[in-house]
Amino acid sequence: MPYKVVRFDKSMLSLLPRPQEPFEIIGKLIPEYDGQEWKVSEELFDTPYEHTYPNEKFDPKVYIDNPDEAAFLVMLGGKCIGSLRVCKRWNGNAFIDDLAVDRAHRGKGVGTMLMDAAVEWGREKGLRGVSVETQDMNLHACRFYLKYGFKLGGIDRFVYTADGYCGQTALYFYIADCEEMER
Repeated sequence: MPYKVVRFDKSMLSLLPRPQEPFEIIGKLIPEYDGQEWKVSEELFDTPYEHTYPNEKFDPKVYIDNPDEAAFLVMLGGKCIGSLRVCKRWNGNAFIDDLAVDRAHRGKGVGTMLMDAAVEWGREKGLRGVSVETQDMNLHACRFYLKYGFKLGGIDRFVYTADGYCGQTALYFYIADCEEMER
């Protein structure tokens, strides 16, 4: 049965929000800025561990028929196995609010399908690019964004100060213009 990307609509209200599933922390991305561009390396941990983010609270109705926000789901049969939420930002970029793929379907192209839908949505809206934020400790996500074509644009060491997040650095990735969005 093939995966199918669909735009979230009112008939799918029971599918969002989705519970967060654990993901493996295997290391972290190490950014280094030379004054012109970011270079990255990786630090792999001797002992990987699992982490789960708290379930997000949001009203999925805001993604229905909204010109500035959208949600996309990947369906397998009648089951949602991945989701992405995207919004239009003040800077003319589409911003990925959340990207989640069920554990059993990770590494099978589902994230790429969802990102393709978000990039196309941004292109249709006439936006200049796409941006996303993740943590340095989420190395699998960092690798995915870099492989997809995002570039590291900046960091913030002070975003994550809440319990369970201390010591993590926020990384901001960008596909900066429409030419880079062509794949």
